[in-house]
Amino acid sequence: MTIADIGYGRQFGGWYDRIFRDGGATRVTVDALADFHPEPAWGTLELGVGTGRVALPLSCRVGPITGVDSSEEMLAVLEKKADEGEVIAELGDIRTYRGDRQYGLVYCICSTLSLVLDPEEQRDVIARAAEHLRPGGRLLVETHNRPGVEALHQGLARTTAFVPYPEPDTGLQMNAVLLAKNRIWQVSTIMFESDGTHRIGTETTRLLTPDEVDGYAQDSGLRPEGHYSDWQRNGYLPTSGVFVASYTKPA
Repeated sequence: MTIADIGYGRQFGGWYDRIFRDGGATRVTVDALADFHPEPAWGTLELGVGTGRVALPLSCRVGPITGVDSSEEMLAVLEKKADEGEVIAELGDIRTYRGDRQYGLVYCICSTLSLVLDPEEQRDVIARAAEHLRPGGRLLVETHNRPGVEALHQGLARTTAFVPYPEPDTGLQMNAVLLAKNRIWQVSTIMFESDGTHRIGTETTRLLTPDEVDGYAQDSGLRPEGHYSDWQRNGYLPTSGVFVASYTKPA
């Protein structure tokens, strides 16, 4: 079986977890997902599981998690960390994936949905998520927020930001450009290490708004439940760089 893959893992697989070095942020996400879960016994599915950064610790809270990803490189990293939790990894395309069961919680986070550049294929991702939800289940989506990214750019098509890490002479530099009337966002990330080496990766995303994701969800029979600016469930702000949206499947 041939799986369509955009090559994200080939660029970032070896250092993705280094980018997300702040374990505190991951714990906040894991805690929120566990709290949102309607019933852990119903099972959990992550669309775009990557290296298992979130799924592995979450599985220690809610039980085994099925994780789907199109990147063999990312799943190889997950496999090396298998003793950190229980994730059933499946190589698959989240636009077309059809498993053999339904779940109480399905989630697609860390802007995975935005990596799908065609709006109809984004709609397909949400449709697949809805199919895999059992009645009474919940879908959670976290992705880039278009008005927030526009605010970050302050009216400029291009912007650069540097995030220092605690270790001396280390950090991330992000060079971003807005394209296609601010709907496409391309970000090149450079990681500088203290030994003088660096790594470069580029991702292209299609920016979304909560209303747009709501439309996808409603087309799939889901009910919008809430919009948030973060995993602490603070209310949605247009200036937030990301948003979290929750949806339920009628019982």
